[in-house]
Amino acid sequence: MISTEQRRALEMLADAESRGSTIEMLIEDGFPAEMLADLVRNGLASMQGDTVKVGGRAIEIIRVQITDAGQRAIEEP
Repeated sequence: MISTEQRRALEMLADAESRGSTIEMLIEDGFPAEMLADLVRNGLASMQGDTVKVGGRAIEIIRVQITDAGQRAIEEP
């Protein structure tokens, strides 16, 4: 069973589809880092490092994506 806050985070990740969301954006949206880490530990989300170019500079980001297990968790009543 997932909490309302976890469900909301997973639904946002599901809406983001394969591109996911950055950890920074999720934290700015009010999700605690520890809760996001719990989603990853429980196999409901995954995190992956990525490099993006902004204004000619390479910036390291962390993308968060929903897993198949996370998708099933939000489909449960």
